[in-house]
Amino acid sequence: MSTFPSAQLEALVAVVDEGTFEAAARTLHVTPSALSQRVRALESSVGQVLVRRASPCTATEAGSVLVRLGRAQALLHAEAAGVLDPGGAGRTRLAVAVNADTLATWFHAVLADVAGWQDVELRLSVEDQAFSADLLRSGRALAAVTSDPVAVQGCSTERLGAMRYLPVVHPDLLARCTDPDGRLDVSRLPLVRFNDKDALQEDLLARLGLGPAPAVHEVPTSTDYVAALRVGLGWGVLPEPQADDPALGTDVLVPLPHPDAGTLDVDLHWQRWRLDSPLLDRLTASVRAAARVLRP
Repeated sequence: MSTFPSAQLEALVAVVDEGTFEAAARTLHVTPSALSQRVRALESSVGQVLVRRASPCTATEAGSVLVRLGRAQALLHAEAAGVLDPGGAGRTRLAVAVNADTLATWFHAVLADVAGWQDVELRLSVEDQAFSADLLRSGRALAAVTSDPVAVQGCSTERLGAMRYLPVVHPDLLARCTDPDGRLDVSRLPLVRFNDKDALQEDLLARLGLGPAPAVHEVPTSTDYVAALRVGLGWGVLPEPQADDPALGTDVLVPLPHPDAGTLDVDLHWQRWRLDSPLLDRLTASVRAAARVLRP
């Protein structure tokens, strides 16, 4: 059975995390030449290309397997070092994927917990809940909040609850899209989505039997997305906690005027690597506690 030197796996993980060989070399405090040699040696030992030399660098399918191994190895080594030498152990990096709506709402309680942990360095990746499981497959994350109930190979999964979304719109936009006889055709309203992976608005239109919106705006940050709805850029869906948050000024928004608009519930799941890791166990307990605010 092949063995993979820790220094080579560490170099591979650093390149994928940092995006370039130069940045990875700075992170590991080695020269770019030395780091490149480690990655090439690992590629030679497995007989496959592990890194796509692009901007940014990304792992190939074979590389993703070894990124996962390298990240798991680093976590377990760090935890072992912490047990053997509690005073000398540094912080262990935990890479976690969450969707923007989760990060902007109930995940704040997890951040508050981690703020009191002196042995953890949290690295969050923001990804749509329908795609965050991909970061587990590629080895970019040790755990993820995802809408995919099917466990990624090597991971465990548990349902956290449902995030409810409310379709809302600014009254001024309704007025602009209402004809002189007072008739409003919802299909004439522009919509705002987070990015091209955000399909909630289009899914709702399909559910209502309506065609595509005449304009689709993209606003890829949670706070600015709310602001875009508040100025009437288009209609959109807001997580229930944001729609009810007076600090965001969402009281100016009204429900989308369609008798069947209703609400949308998105089931969220917690997937994590199946590792005997006290740190991952602690993080999982924090996520479970924070997710109690979700709908059952």
